[in-house]
Amino acid sequence: MPLFAGMAAQYGYLDLSLVMLVVFCGGYLGDELRFYWVRRYGEGFIITRPRLAKLASNAKLLLDRYGLIYMFIYRYPKGMRTIGAIPVALTEIKWIKFTCLNAASAALWTAILTGAGFLFGRTLENLVSQQWGMFSVVLLFIFVALSYLGWRTVKMPAASK
Repeated sequence: MPLFAGMAAQYGYLDLSLVMLVVFCGGYLGDELRFYWVRRYGEGFIITRPRLAKLASNAKLLLDRYGLIYMFIYRYPKGMRTIGAIPVALTEIKWIKFTCLNAASAALWTAILTGAGFLFGRTLENLVSQQWGMFSVVLLFIFVALSYLGWRTVKMPAASK
């Protein structure tokens, strides 16, 4: 949506600064809310479910190693935007560090997507009409593959103990 809102701003239907403010606030505040709820209620929910507890334990190891990078890339692949902050809340990261990284990541995400929509709107309109949406699926595949590789590298040392 931020990409298309940037395009609408280029066509003069929306104000670019207002679009960027709304996109940033939505991305930042949504992740803050999910972080709060998972930090407050997630541990109790997970403890009563052994399979989830094992997955959460492995996710914590992975985020301890790659958390900073993860904070900046989970917004981009299709389907990860909404749930991306959830595993971060299960780690020991302090809220102040999370909120600073979240704000920086949301600002970068906002600038890239709305800026691309604004700067390349007419070009993107042609690409989207030619099934360019498949690019998003490719990004999701790359994200899942990198997550799997990271997961395996975290689990391997634990398995050899």
